[in-house]
Amino acid sequence: VQLVESGGGLVQAGGSLRLSCANSRGTLGRLALAWFRQPPGKEREFVAAITWGPGSDTDYADSVQGRFTISKDNTKNMVFLQMDALKSEDTAVYLCAAQETWRGGTRPQGYAYWGQGTQVTVSS
Repeated sequence: VQLVESGGGLVQAGGSLRLSCANSRGTLGRLALAWFRQPPGKEREFVAAITWGPGSDTDYADSVQGRFTISKDNTKNMVFLQMDALKSEDTAVYLCAAQETWRGGTRPQGYAYWGQGTQVTVSS
């Protein structure tokens, strides 16, 4: 598994961005997937997660519930994070994570594979 994120950038508060993550070495079909973020000077924090399988369950951090949506496209081997109504406090490096299990959970320790991250900056 080798995860590569894309889609970060600079956006004004209230705007939207869509992050993408691909497994450059194969499929995402049997992997629990998640997005975490690391704000400047802070610890890594959970954003959203999705289980593997056709009936995928999703989990969200309270801070992004209703604004962010995690989804995946198994035919393209990609997972997405649609971010709407962005706030300045959403500024962070966003990282894609994966684990060879059905549900990886909300803790970073639940994921063995990580991408390099993509910067999201929200200006107020």
